[in-house]
Amino acid sequence: MIQIQDLHKRFGRVRVLNGTTCHVEPGQSVALWGPNGAGKTTLLRCVLGLIDFQGHIHIDGLDVRRHGKLVRRRVGYVPQEMTFYDDYRIIEVVRLIARLRGATRLDVASCLPGVGLEQHRRKRVRELSGGMKQRLALGLALLNDPPVLALDEPTSNLDSGARSELLSRLIKLKSEGKTILFISHRPEEVIGLADRVLTLERGRVVADQSAELFASPQVPDVSGQTPAKQTALSTASGGVGLDHVAKHRSVTDPPEKSPVFYAPEVNP
Repeated sequence: MIQIQDLHKRFGRVRVLNGTTCHVEPGQSVALWGPNGAGKTTLLRCVLGLIDFQGHIHIDGLDVRRHGKLVRRRVGYVPQEMTFYDDYRIIEVVRLIARLRGATRLDVASCLPGVGLEQHRRKRVRELSGGMKQRLALGLALLNDPPVLALDEPTSNLDSGARSELLSRLIKLKSEGKTILFISHRPEEVIGLADRVLTLERGRVVADQSAELFASPQVPDVSGQTPAKQTALSTASGGVGLDHVAKHRSVTDPPEKSPVFYAPEVNP
């Protein structure tokens, strides 16, 4: 479903992606794991066709650069934190994005019930909790029923209850056949949702393993920590020491808030 070959990306003098090659099979859920600055968000944005790159990316057999509009119709995107118009009612947001994406009335009618927000359709965005906003973002991503979902740490700003609820919805979507490529810094989410885990460091895939292997005990090094535990600890401390571009976070990691929508008709 997703083929990435020899992907390179620079921001000024900083090389963020350095020959990244990987793939995601149809119906698979694949996690991108690694320290801050490893290139995870940049890789996701390349897949979405939001930034230029060197290399090759194909989604469902279509070249991202040559067929950007068609590709974006096949991908639903959920950012870490989506910015909405605070004074809009939920149903108004859905109708706006539906018009931009060419969604049908049936898509609009099923959007809010599908993420458990139908009873809140008249609420204004400013009245929503963080968890409800992320459910709305997921509902908007599912307009047009795209076969692929791309998720950039969608639970990072949620409390434990909202995280659990969103993760359950994603697991259900996976069981229904969605292909999912997501970023997470939470090992329990990776283990619960992913079939495979791609570990990135310095813009390269340094490990491609099953979620079971990722979760299994490994031989500790001289510090007494397993590789997975080291990565988790480094992530929690900002990735210091694991990636030489971490200090360039403002360059390599674009702003975490994303615009109100990801509309395939824009910038074809």
